[in-house]
Amino acid sequence: MSDRRQKRRDLLKKTFICAIFAAIVIPTALSAFVLLQLRELGRRMGGFEERLLAHESVLMGMAAADEGSDSGESVETSVFFTAPLEESLRSGSGVAGELQGAESAPADFYLTFDDGPSANTDRILDILSEYDVKATFFVVGKTDEQSKAAYRRIVAEGHTLGMHSYSHRYQEIYRSVDDFAADLTRLQEYLYEETGVWSRYYRFPGGSSNTVSGIDMRELTDYLTGQDIIYFDWNIASGDAASGGISRQRIVANCLSGAVGMNEGMILLHDAAGKDSTVAALAEIIEGIRGDGQGRFLPISGDTPPIRHIN
Repeated sequence: MSDRRQKRRDLLKKTFICAIFAAIVIPTALSAFVLLQLRELGRRMGGFEERLLAHESVLMGMAAADEGSDSGESVETSVFFTAPLEESLRSGSGVAGELQGAESAPADFYLTFDDGPSANTDRILDILSEYDVKATFFVVGKTDEQSKAAYRRIVAEGHTLGMHSYSHRYQEIYRSVDDFAADLTRLQEYLYEETGVWSRYYRFPGGSSNTVSGIDMRELTDYLTGQDIIYFDWNIASGDAASGGISRQRIVANCLSGAVGMNEGMILLHDAAGKDSTVAALAEIIEGIRGDGQGRFLPISGDTPPIRHIN
């Protein structure tokens, strides 16, 4: 009788221990699994947001282009961008400490400015000079003396001169490969005449994933490859092309939150006369990403890994 009681006690003891173990281990394992799933979902949503941004950018830019097509001037692309909550940035020294592990090499970031030159170009260049930062300017074709001087200053100060189409008119650029080629050649030759630089870098108006083009965008990307021209999209959007304007704080928040976790960050900004908030935000963007030395800025070059929406 005593042996039976002892065996029963031992069984109850083992059952109790197993129950406690299960109560601790199973929730922990489930929590880890859920965390991994949430991270994967966040990564996928980030990619979806990037594509959505590109499509909305093109659609809104087309509407603006239709309104201004008779003026002979380039028209900016309008962008709607929903950024992560600004609270994610309120971590003391900014995002630099989150960009990479303490032992790893600095993350590389590329400040890129579309649609210039403009009345703001000199202000942007002054800030870049103050912080000893080199950037990339994807310019359009402008023939006034101020713009010509801006092209030359961009080159003289060591920044990369990229192309963003001569006219920035979607309905013309994306009508056919021949029309695209004629527009690109006009800009490439014009920039060479003004600066002596034969530009090899291009950004499609609306990005390579735009849905407005009348031809398959891969025909255009193949054309660029055949011309030894490298095209770049972006993976961090400042939101500064919003048609209703955007605050300095929101531009900074968009850029810094987008930079978290990046190894290669291509930041989309705009160089246009009405983009005073972009100019006001630029120093904070540089300081926030540089932080404790974990983020560094580079101009686009032939060695830059292409950031592309389509391949």
